[in-house]
Amino acid sequence: MPVSQGFGDRAIGWRKSSYSQGASGCLECAAVGVRGRAVRDTKNRDLGHLAFGNGEWAAFLRSLQTEVF
Repeated sequence: MPVSQGFGDRAIGWRKSSYSQGASGCLECAAVGVRGRAVRDTKNRDLGHLAFGNGEWAAFLRSLQTEVF
């Protein structure tokens, strides 16, 4: 999904990684109902977020686990 479309501000429970305590360049993630996940920059929250469907989010997590990045 494109930036800031589809979910609006209905994301529930923005969370920041426990590994980013004290760091200035962090992302927040939120579950958005049953539709997927949203990610935003903690320094620029007003700029919106990136939204991902469940399939896209699962593929992203798999790529992290298999060290594709």
